Amino acid sequence: MADAAATGAYRTYLWGPLSALGLGVAILTGVVDQVSKLWLLDVFDLEGRGRVAFAPVIDLVVTWNAGISYGLFQQESALGLWLLLAFKVVAIALLWIWLARAGARLTAVALGLIIGGALGNAIDRLHWPGVMDFVLFHVETAGFTFRWYVFNLADAAIVAGVAALLYESVQTGTPQKRPDPE
Repeated sequence: MADAAATGAYRTYLWGPLSALGLGVAILTGVVDQVSKLWLLDVFDLEGRGRVAFAPVIDLVVTWNAGISYGLFQQESALGLWLLLAFKVVAIALLWIWLARAGARLTAVALGLIIGGALGNAIDRLHWPGVMDFVLFHVETAGFTFRWYVFNLADAAIVAGVAALLYESVQTGTPQKRPDPE
């Protein structure tokens, strides 16, 4: 009997009722991120073209981020890059445990976006000199210039996932800080 209870508890950390939804969102997010980067590099040749105006406030430009968000903790050494990758793997594992215990579809979708974005950026670290960022948001007027950090679709997915989790916590009134006991 104790083995059955231990196995049941173990399974809740690996797979839950909304895990398939979150996994699907994560895979879709990671694939779209990687396809966009490969297309921009290999087909569109964004590196060769330099900065390309995409919309009045958005330019496409290739930058390689060897650090974490907003270029913090830039790592050029192999050890530093592997430590960042290990940190990302631990974060994904913890997010997956949260996903396996999620009880709301919005939570599952949000966590899928975050996991997929993290995976997309982690894949970059494995085969490029850093994470490929390519979207530059900027506003320029005669007396004012604003340039946001260059980002990619994985970053946008992570931000959207976090925003969805925040929205859900405000809507329900009680943020789901930890999985509810069963």
